Amino acid sequence: MAERLKERFFTTTSITEFADAIAGVSPVFDREGFLECIYDADWEERELKDKMHHTTRCLHAALPLPYPEALDVLRKAAPSVKGFEALVFPDFVEMYGLDYPDLSLEALGYFTRFGSAEFAVRPFLIQDLGRGISYLLKWADDPDENVRRLASEGCRPRLPWAIALNDLKADPGPILPVLEKLKDDPSEMVRRSVANNLNDISKDHPDLVLDVCRRWYGVSERTDALLKHACRGLLKAGNPAALHIFGFDAPEQVSVEGLSVESKQFPIGGTLSFGFTLQVQGDTACSVRLEYVIGYRKANGSLSKKVFKHSERTYEPGTYTIKKRHTMQDMSTRRHYPGEHHLWIHVNGHPKADTSFVLEPVEMV
Repeated sequence: MAERLKERFFTTTSITEFADAIAGVSPVFDREGFLECIYDADWEERELKDKMHHTTRCLHAALPLPYPEALDVLRKAAPSVKGFEALVFPDFVEMYGLDYPDLSLEALGYFTRFGSAEFAVRPFLIQDLGRGISYLLKWADDPDENVRRLASEGCRPRLPWAIALNDLKADPGPILPVLEKLKDDPSEMVRRSVANNLNDISKDHPDLVLDVCRRWYGVSERTDALLKHACRGLLKAGNPAALHIFGFDAPEQVSVEGLSVESKQFPIGGTLSFGFTLQVQGDTACSVRLEYVIGYRKANGSLSKKVFKHSERTYEPGTYTIKKRHTMQDMSTRRHYPGEHHLWIHVNGHPKADTSFVLEPVEMV
């Protein structure tokens, strides 16, 4: 996927179109010098993000204007630039605009309509959190969903591949008024960002997020769905309070019987096939969050548990046969090692049955 993106963006055609967009609004821009700067000896080997930063530096060199004037040129050109190339504009602000915080933050609110400024805004939050939050609050009321998303995404404490916001990791309180404005946003894109922000916060402050859930739950169906996604980490961890909020109470009336694996021993790269019977007793239906947990054998011999969601549904009293297949193939995010592995079945965060199986090394031909 990364290779395909690298080939799709910052191509000869798109770079030329980018240069034409800047040249079309500024006679000062050195178009030929910009293109010569772009195609240096390292260009073809650069990864996508490095190509963006390199393009920003070349743009700065080819646009010999004071920052406020250069920014005015970029604002005029931005509507003509699409794709990853549009990220150069917020990147320019991040690289060269820290000495002009208000001018730069206003520009980020504009540029994010064309290419997200979620990474570029973070140095400004680090520089002056109070000023940054005031812009986030304003953006949260913007009619453009891309700007509203920036209000939430830009202040995520644990945004992947971004500069850490250590002050907000320690105290996420300043974020909450921003998220409060967006908790029932009409845009699914914005609501997902709010959920991801809360999920970030839950890793350091679970009780704070649970309190937010209690206050927000029931505002609307879409807010309830937002909260469910926000609490995915807490639900997987079997947090009792999170499970209770979403109706998954201690499952005394539910049992798991006859857990078995199809093959107790099979080679790495094979498929774990298992099944069991879910029994719901009593006279009333039960909301069930069904998960299976695999204890992967690590290289040092210890077990590393990984929780997988199977399903969520309401079960009437009765007996239900459940079957599942799970690949044990190596992936970029997980390598498998030979030895005994473990399998647990969880109902509403509670272990109900367990067994083991053995992964064998792959025979070399």
